[in-house]
Amino acid sequence: MTDARPILFFDSGVGGLSIVAPARAALPRAPFVYAADSAGFPYGIRDEAEIAARVPVLLGRLAERYRPRLIVIACNTASTIALPAVRAALDLPVVGTVPAIRPAAAISGTRTIGVLGTAATVRQRYVDDLAARFAGDCAVLRHGSAALVELAEAKLRGEAPAPEAFAAALDGLLGQPGGDAIDVVVNACTHFPLVEAELAAAAPRPLRFVDGGEGIARRILALTQGQDWPDEAARGVAVFTRLGGREAALAPALAARGFADLEEL
Repeated sequence: MTDARPILFFDSGVGGLSIVAPARAALPRAPFVYAADSAGFPYGIRDEAEIAARVPVLLGRLAERYRPRLIVIACNTASTIALPAVRAALDLPVVGTVPAIRPAAAISGTRTIGVLGTAATVRQRYVDDLAARFAGDCAVLRHGSAALVELAEAKLRGEAPAPEAFAAALDGLLGQPGGDAIDVVVNACTHFPLVEAELAAAAPRPLRFVDGGEGIARRILALTQGQDWPDEAARGVAVFTRLGGREAALAPALAARGFADLEEL
């Protein structure tokens, strides 16, 4: 008998789709549910206490409805703030998303790394700890951009953001003292890999971008090793905490990524 329990991916918006892609490549028969807290979007400008209180409650409701075998918090902000509380509240594996500082340090030639995330992520002590543990010999510069989150959402709604908007977001990082030495940028928000091509095109020089998607896929594989899967992947479900016009406009992009059905929590 096959096990039809899904893997549930959670974010405030559609950024977590950048985590879904490598996971789907690794587990093509796995059922997926994508959950977006559209009523709370965007997390990156919200108070930490609000996120810490909101995320465990929402994931508890989602776990009750969809009975997942595993949850991926596909949001750096939610992970750095609420991951311990979620793991304490739920009796199933929960994978978080953290800035990919370790792989960035491994490939930086100039030993200067840029961390591009939301304001709520880049100010977390957790990021300090990652930098100290894995990039102790590097300068680690940070910039929080709420605008890039909105640009990624707009792109998936089929809009065409202006190139100068991406240049402005990058300038907040590269324009800092010492920013001219950055050769690797950590996309520390799951929305940002969705606009990596636009960021690269807007950069004043060649840069390498890294994110945690492949590492999370490997972690999912390890945690589900030996489990049964359906013979064919079921239609994916995308569930929103508010399903309005902005969310409905994402339907084509979601369907293209395997989430043909939209629901409201």
